Amino acid sequence: MISPLKKSKITVPSTRTGTLYIQSTNNNTIITLVDAQGRVKAWASGGTVGLRNSRKSTVHAAELAAQQIASKAQAFGISTVSVHMKGLGFGKQKAVKVLQNTRLTILELYEKTSYAHNGCRAPRKRRV
Repeated sequence: MISPLKKSKITVPSTRTGTLYIQSTNNNTIITLVDAQGRVKAWASGGTVGLRNSRKSTVHAAELAAQQIASKAQAFGISTVSVHMKGLGFGKQKAVKVLQNTRLTILELYEKTSYAHNGCRAPRKRRV
């Protein structure tokens, strides 16, 4: 009897680059780490670092989330990131400052906050 051939696993070399998406709202700051192939590796927010309710919307919560995601990125072997920021909250600036102080190298900063450009027609005036 002939033994079946074992399939060899194809290993893709890790590129050590990734993307960080920072979504900062009035209530929370969510940071997502994505590898070069677009797969989500890790994420952190004000709630995952242990803060609740109105404390999640603070700058301190964004700082803690950025520290946590930086340590996770280093654990995955990612050393170079590009940062995409979105939202009007206070947390995105502090998160970028914390990321600059870690061992991560920031290649690019993208601001992707959408803004209104007059949009829909306003409702009619109320007659009393």
